[in-house]
Amino acid sequence: MTDQTPPIEELLAPTELPRDHDPLADGILMKHQREWLEDKSPLKLCAKGRRTGITYAEALDDTITAASARSADGDNVFYIGDTKEKGLEFIHYVAHFARVVAKELHEVEEFLFEDKRDDGDSKFIAAYRVRFASGFAVVALSSRPANIRGLQGIVVIDEAAFHPDVEAVLDAVNALLIWGGKIRIISSHNGQDNAFARLIEDTRKGDYDYSIHTIPFSEAVKNGLYERVCLMRGWTSTRESKAKWVKDIQRSYGSRTEARDEELEAIPRRSSGAYIPRALVQHAQDEGVPILHWAKPENWYLDPTRLETAKEWVRDVLEPALELLDQRRHTTFGQDFGRNGDLSVIALSQEERPAQWRAALQIELRRIPFDVQQYVLWAVIEHLPRFVRGALDARGNGQSHAEAAQQKFGPERIICVAATAKWYAEWFPQYRAALEDRSYTLPGGQDVIADHRLAELVHGNPTVSEKHVKGEDGEERHGDSLVAHLLCLFATHGDPEVYAYEGGIRRRNEGITGTGWRDRAPENWPEDERNPNRGLLPAMRGGIL
Repeated sequence: MTDQTPPIEELLAPTELPRDHDPLADGILMKHQREWLEDKSPLKLCAKGRRTGITYAEALDDTITAASARSADGDNVFYIGDTKEKGLEFIHYVAHFARVVAKELHEVEEFLFEDKRDDGDSKFIAAYRVRFASGFAVVALSSRPANIRGLQGIVVIDEAAFHPDVEAVLDAVNALLIWGGKIRIISSHNGQDNAFARLIEDTRKGDYDYSIHTIPFSEAVKNGLYERVCLMRGWTSTRESKAKWVKDIQRSYGSRTEARDEELEAIPRRSSGAYIPRALVQHAQDEGVPILHWAKPENWYLDPTRLETAKEWVRDVLEPALELLDQRRHTTFGQDFGRNGDLSVIALSQEERPAQWRAALQIELRRIPFDVQQYVLWAVIEHLPRFVRGALDARGNGQSHAEAAQQKFGPERIICVAATAKWYAEWFPQYRAALEDRSYTLPGGQDVIADHRLAELVHGNPTVSEKHVKGEDGEERHGDSLVAHLLCLFATHGDPEVYAYEGGIRRRNEGITGTGWRDRAPENWPEDERNPNRGLLPAMRGGIL
């Protein structure tokens, strides 16, 4: 993408509707949207290009359905998106249409939805609801319920191909047929081997009775998509501006023609290839995030002064960077551990606002010995303001490092992650979605882009490539910052625990002595390990909770 090409999100229609927007006014609904609304099949399936308006049309249809009496085929509607943000966007569409179309004034309610499982257990899911005078409601769930078949009414699965466990979602949806439910499955493609693409193939073979709609970007443009975008954004539509708009969107994919065809033209790509586009990483980057680099020669682990050198580096380089962290914000970290060939990367993020996290610092360690890496990590953790939790790579050499951190700071604060194919399948889609909506931002730089380009699809599942790339320092990288930030995002999930203390920096500035790692000489570190009362956090684990 060139500097003159705006990010694709700035070219498509915004997610918020103008207050006076009437979906039933002349010239608003496009041909493919009307066809979707007119299709009354109990089973509907749509493969679409990005933001071509099908979710909008579905929200309108669901609003009319929920506002209708049972005698007029009124019913409850349950919407399940691939991210919480998609659910909020959908339910706000419904609230808008309720006011404009159904002439009912409703607020979006937030509540806990009880997901009752077959074994009798229950889990509560955050949900959003608009209730109508008919007695029916439209409910948007923030995550997939275990008991989808228990949802009585119309079930809408949006971006089905990007749900963490696509197979389980579609199997559960198909089980709804036993109970006579109505199903709408909407998604852009995510590879040929994805269960969504296979469902389309199986339906075409006659295995299922879904009505299939395919809405590529090019068809939506012919149907008036650009004119609707202009209406929403207040632009003036001309033949020249339309041609430039289409060209800019296509150019945003650069040479990645398969990614372009999949995301825009609803053509599933081969089941291998880059999973996170370059343009997406650039869209999520913030050049103001500092990155610290520390590298040593191969045999430095034999240097008897290495611990003193580490203490100086922490004091002179790391500590000043950590002191710049916002003391008011919740903080998490993730670490991808490396010792010889690969980097060790520690990624820190802070909460900008609820459910929105910004990378705050990235630390890259190359050929740093195990004992020094532990010292650096301890220094990081004890400096973190409003520390929520950290997630560490617990595979291979990282297992001992991660376990030691968990022993020192407690399992409520340190999560040991031995990433498996199943874990990647669950968390890579959430990570990609967070980059897309900028609810997680990354540091700038070509190395971060190169690392993220090593995320790839293999047989329809996202993973980290075995390939290595050369970094800007001329040395090899293996997706190290990608995994660190993926773990960091993982650590942001869950409610922060409240501890009756401030960050270590503020306490020290108030005259309290250091937190164990800072004021203890390196030769006393083994003693610190044996004595759980040394250092601020270990001491607090013993009594404050």
